[in-house]
This record gives sequence, C-alpha cells and structure tokens, in this order.
Amino acid sequence: MDIDSIQAEDQGRADKLTEQYHGILQSLGENPSREGLLKTPERAAKAMLFLNSGYKMKLGDLVNDAVFSDVNQGMVIIRDIEVYSLCEHHLLPFFGQVHVGYIPDSKIIGISKIPRIVDMFARRLQVQERLTEEILGALNQVLSPVGAGVVMQCKHMCMMMRGVEKQNSVMFTSSMSGTFLTDRATRMEFLDLIRTSKN
Repeated sequence: MDIDSIQAEDQGRADKLTEQYHGILQSLGENPSREGLLKTPERAAKAMLFLNSGYKMKLGDLVNDAVFSDVNQGMVIIRDIEVYSLCEHHLLPFFGQVHVGYIPDSKIIGISKIPRIVDMFARRLQVQERLTEEILGALNQVLSPVGAGVVMQCKHMCMMMRGVEKQNSVMFTSSMSGTFLTDRATRMEFLDLIRTSKN
C-alpha cells in the first residue's frame, strides 16, 4: 500500500482515524484549523495505515511461487535488512537492521521474499522480541530448513526521546532454530558472517 493512496476498502478506516487525529490535536492544545495542521489528521491517518499494513498481508500470498527445489546445503544469509516498526507500548518508532540466515533442506526462497517477510511483520504494532521470533517462524513454515537464525539490532525512540532518554542505546535480539540452535559451529559461522566488515 502506497502511503499516499488509500484503497477503497480502507477509506472508512482512514476517515475514522482522520477524525480521531483531529481530536488528538485539540487535546494537545493545538488548533487543527490553522494552516500548518489543516491536512495533518488526514496525513497521519494514511501514515498509520501504511505503517500497520502488515496486518492485511498473508504469508502464502507474499511468498507466492518463489520457493524453489535445490540441493544446496550451504548457509544462505541476507544481512543488513532495514527494518522500521512501531513500539506497541508508546506508538513510537523503532528501527535498525535484521540479519537472516538458513541452511536449506531441499528448498530455497527468492531473496527478495525475505525482506518482504520482515516488512510484513514489522508493519504492525510490535515489540522487537516478538518480531524476531515471527520472522524466524515464517522462514521455518515456508522452508522447513535444517536450521535458521534471525538477529535484529534496533534503536527505540521510546527509549531515546522519552523515559530514560538514552540516545546511544541499541537493543539486540536473536532467535535460532534447528542446527543454528543445537550446533555451536553453525551458530558461530552465522554470527561471524553477519559481523564481517561491509567492505
């Protein structure tokens, strides 16, 4: 869904959100009728629908026919996938990078599908811990790999802008399955590869 366009079935939700954002501005002591805020409720409504568009996505539709038979048994890694989500506790953004790896068991997935899986779960109200687990769960569901791992590192605006106001804090989460969980050498290979220099 494009952030500037709302599908017909979403128009009712957009209209309701627009009305509610109008009330929020008033509750904050602002004047929603002043020039700079005239379109803000509508823009905020469209942004919120876009940032939560993952609720309408289904894993099967997203993956479609992009799973292929293959005899490859080497580790497959896509790292440095940008991730943006909203903390469900304060509705403030958290953002960072996700690194995903797996060892195939006769099936591989089109590489663009892994970032799409990340976005499907990130575009919902989230906590980083659950988001990490959901990405891994989807990969296991689609591929049944020998092993898989997801590592995520994010900065949380709810921690940086308010509360403890620690601007340099970074949260790391990881979730592993199969040989990534049970075999130390496999796990260390994955972790070493996602730490290697971008150069």
